[in-house]
Amino acid sequence: MELVERAEQEISLKQILMECGAGKGAVALLDGPGGSGKTELLHRAAEHARRCGGVVLRAGCSRAESALPYGVLGQLLYSVPAAEGPIGRLEELYRRLSAEAAAADTADGAATAAAAVPIGPERALLLNEVAAAFLELAESSLVFIGIDSIRHADPHSLDCLLYLVRRTGSARVMIVLTDDTVAQAGRSHFRTELLDQPHTRRVPLEPLTESQVAALLAGRLDQSDAERLAPEFHAVSGGSLLLLRALLDDHEAGGGVRTEGYGRAVLRQLGRLDEPVAAVARALTVLGSAEAPDRLARLAGVDHGVVESALRTLESVGLVDGLVLRHGIARQAILDDLPAPERTALRLAAAELLYEQGCPAQDIALLLTKVDAPSGDWSVDVLLEAAEQELLAGRTHRAVAALEAALRARAGSDVVHAAIESRLVQVRRLFDPATAEHHLTALTAAARSGDLDPAHTLDLVRQLLWQGRSAEAGELLDRLRETHLEPHSEVAALLEDTEKWLAWTHPTLARRTHRPAAGAEQRQHPGRPRTAPLRRPVAVLADALVNGRAHEAVDQAYQVLKDRGPTYDIAWPEEPALLALGVLLCTDSPDVTAWSDRLLQEGHTPYSPTWTGLLSATRAEAALRLGDLTAAVEHAHQALNHISPNAWGVAVGAPLGSLVLATARMGHYDEAGAHLTRAVPKPMFDTRYGLHYLHARGQYHLATGHHHAALADFLACGDRMRAWGIDVPGIVPWRTSAAEAWLELGNREQAARLAYDQLGRPGTNGARARAAALRVLAVGGPVARRPQMLSEALDLYERCGDRYEQIRILADLGEAYHELGDNRRARTHIRRARHLVALCGAAPLSEGLLSFPDDPEDPSATPGAPAGDGALLTGSERRVAALAVGGYTNREIAAKLFITPSTVEQHLTRVYRKLGVRCRKDLPVELSTSVVEVVVGQEA
Repeated sequence: MELVERAEQEISLKQILMECGAGKGAVALLDGPGGSGKTELLHRAAEHARRCGGVVLRAGCSRAESALPYGVLGQLLYSVPAAEGPIGRLEELYRRLSAEAAAADTADGAATAAAAVPIGPERALLLNEVAAAFLELAESSLVFIGIDSIRHADPHSLDCLLYLVRRTGSARVMIVLTDDTVAQAGRSHFRTELLDQPHTRRVPLEPLTESQVAALLAGRLDQSDAERLAPEFHAVSGGSLLLLRALLDDHEAGGGVRTEGYGRAVLRQLGRLDEPVAAVARALTVLGSAEAPDRLARLAGVDHGVVESALRTLESVGLVDGLVLRHGIARQAILDDLPAPERTALRLAAAELLYEQGCPAQDIALLLTKVDAPSGDWSVDVLLEAAEQELLAGRTHRAVAALEAALRARAGSDVVHAAIESRLVQVRRLFDPATAEHHLTALTAAARSGDLDPAHTLDLVRQLLWQGRSAEAGELLDRLRETHLEPHSEVAALLEDTEKWLAWTHPTLARRTHRPAAGAEQRQHPGRPRTAPLRRPVAVLADALVNGRAHEAVDQAYQVLKDRGPTYDIAWPEEPALLALGVLLCTDSPDVTAWSDRLLQEGHTPYSPTWTGLLSATRAEAALRLGDLTAAVEHAHQALNHISPNAWGVAVGAPLGSLVLATARMGHYDEAGAHLTRAVPKPMFDTRYGLHYLHARGQYHLATGHHHAALADFLACGDRMRAWGIDVPGIVPWRTSAAEAWLELGNREQAARLAYDQLGRPGTNGARARAAALRVLAVGGPVARRPQMLSEALDLYERCGDRYEQIRILADLGEAYHELGDNRRARTHIRRARHLVALCGAAPLSEGLLSFPDDPEDPSATPGAPAGDGALLTGSERRVAALAVGGYTNREIAAKLFITPSTVEQHLTRVYRKLGVRCRKDLPVELSTSVVEVVVGQEA
């Protein structure tokens, strides 16, 4: 097979051999870095000489035999069969030279064996006889002498070789030597004299170029693949033939760079180098870069000048590109080749060196995190600093690694250790709360023994509650409540925040009599991150939600959302924003979806799947309140996919409840039932999240005809909310839901009682709660009174933007007018309800509306036909009216048509006057025939 990548050099060697056969001796020095193909070229030249009838003598030099006198000469003689004549004399001369060298070593000490020694008269005569014997051998046939890695040859053999080289100018002797271009230490005299000989030819073997790499690859790959891969292969190998072939084997084996292929080739290259160069390579592997040569020299234990030459050598053999190793697999292979104790010692030495030179904490931590047990208080300080910096940079996985290494160091007191573990739990919770759970038992024990400070204990309480370990959380809370705290201290403020948050989220553990709020000015606790500026709003917003005064906290909620930046304190960072969104949800603010989407789209540092999951769950609930069932299902699924189901803890009730309710309303009862078969933690039912789950399960039972089961779930919600002191309609509307169940069971009195009870509750001034109660009273009351109450309920639901409930009210109005004999109004409301069903996706409601067929003689039933004076409307008025019939609010219409809300109101006023109607619910449904086109056209 042709050696494509070294074809030029192979041809040159063949030409030299031809000249030698004609009696013109020559020496060829194959000069190139390790892995450049020198040995293969030498082998091919030797085989060619053998085929030409020459006598081939071969030797391979080794660092292990460099102290063996005449070791190379012995290998040359052993490579041919023993015979009489010149070969026999050479063997005899070898024995005499070896004996003479041994005698000299005994007399002068073994130290001179590996160094150049003076050549005395007796030795000179013997060397001359050796050269004469080789020349005599060349008289009968061409003699080929090939010596690989001449740089490791013993000095005695080099002297012998020079004697022969000086005498082969006119003999049929071809000597081929391989040497390393950059590794010439201790051999300058030999190389100088060798190259000074007129018949010596230096054959350089430079690293392959990119085009040569492509030619090499083309021998085993398609031409197109070879051209595509050549730049990458050249960059990774540096043109080293050894590394290239390993990369090609890796590519054919699996398509990527492998430790078994390329990594082993790297170790082969490293094994050929002198120890100082290998030491520099190992130090470079640990440090990652040679940008500080003095640091590299200290770690490798060599002089500064050695580092420069070592880097040149490493670059020549394809391992280094500039200041760094060419590939991560090279670094991995070199590190893995070191014994574990040596690898650890090297990393610790590098970390201490970086610390001594004032390098960034992140760089030092990268070394310490790979050590089983970092030592020294300085290492813990560095790791903690690095963890905080990595968090700010958004590299959460590195922060976790730094904190885990700080834990393994076991430096400092138990208090310090507990604080580190607490911080680790906070960070782990950001991306997978389940991984934080195995730390909680140790932290709980530390809190009981007093090794965990109150601030960290409060954080631990939340972690325990998330995992459903309420008994342990309650025990720690009682300890903190019994502790004497300074009235205006930071810890007192944190406890107050926690108490109010508990009342909203985990009310079974809340203490009803709260301590006075701490002052705004709080002294910073040394050694712990300063309290986040958004922590106080947690108490304000939670208190407003618990006491049914969410409408009073709307401005505060908007301020919290506006002040939220791209970075945040990692100790429960989502609480202020989630509580603010909760306030907007409870007040049916039209901005809640926009704020949720904005927060989901923003990049946060550090990134937290937990935060994103909770936010998606809130977005799903917001979609449900707008009747956007498809979006609710989508966001609920996203919430459950951001973190594993087990990691959700008790909070799983929020996204799972939204998913069950949305799928049930869409008529996907099998899917909703499957979601209800998911295992949920039992402590979830003692939290606010359990209320959402119970209410959704009740709605599923109600939709599937299991009315008693539905009633039981709704009443269970009510029992809990009353017992917990959070019986406010903003959480779940248990009274009106239970009233609907009573209606299905035929008990109108119980339904009315619950509805009136709802209307009489404080905090029921919101549109949604009043509308739900009015609908129950209307459906369960006399038909003559229904239109008035249902019309008010429809107005209220339009104000909330809830399309699902609007459909139900419109269907009830159609049925009421039908019973009253007003079929025209009945058909108008039913057609409007059908249109909203198409936008909402509530299949069960759509099926119920099919029982109200349009009158075929009614001209308004013809799709696209304007109703009454509808043809008199301008294009702008028709677009506004179409969206109004579609259930959009004035603000939503303004956003879609890029006009102001006041313009929308003016258009609607003119529409009402032209069509002779009083409000939007009286608008002809025929105006909505192009609403989808209007919406799509504007959004495109």
